[in-house]
Amino acid sequence: MTAEQQEKFRLRYQAGKNALEKGEYNLSVQYLEEAKELVAKSTRLGGEAQIWLVMAYQAAGQLPDAIALCQDLCNHPHPEIRQQAKRVLYIIQAPQLKRPKEWMSEIPDLTATSNDQPQYVTAKNQRQNNHHQTKLSDEPVDLSQVNTKDNQFIWFALLIIILTLCGLFLWK
Repeated sequence: MTAEQQEKFRLRYQAGKNALEKGEYNLSVQYLEEAKELVAKSTRLGGEAQIWLVMAYQAAGQLPDAIALCQDLCNHPHPEIRQQAKRVLYIIQAPQLKRPKEWMSEIPDLTATSNDQPQYVTAKNQRQNNHHQTKLSDEPVDLSQVNTKDNQFIWFALLIIILTLCGLFLWK
């Protein structure tokens, strides 16, 4: 493989992986198929490119292509590629679970919303609201409504503090 082919492979391979990670599955399939043709299929690098292509096929909904390629990779000369292909094939061929509708969250389509309405509240309104809240707290409190009975907690807390301090001084 020439240096030019290696660079071309590297660019296509990386573009295919990036497209797959971004959710552009058909574009990923295209790049990874091009990369697969630029490298020997029996090499480790060729096997890795094909594993990524299997995942791109599966994500793009081309399940028969993904299964066929993965079955071919189960006979790859490199042991790590064979092992990975077996794992991926097991996952791809696993039965699809049925999900009840109540488990699903529907995401609304926001493309129909108008862009002329502001999507945030101005800071000016927030400051005025905060100012009104502070005015309410400045009003005098009716002491007949407040529970002024001693609940013994303060005495208990002071006793614990004194015992702790005495224990520290006596410990030394």
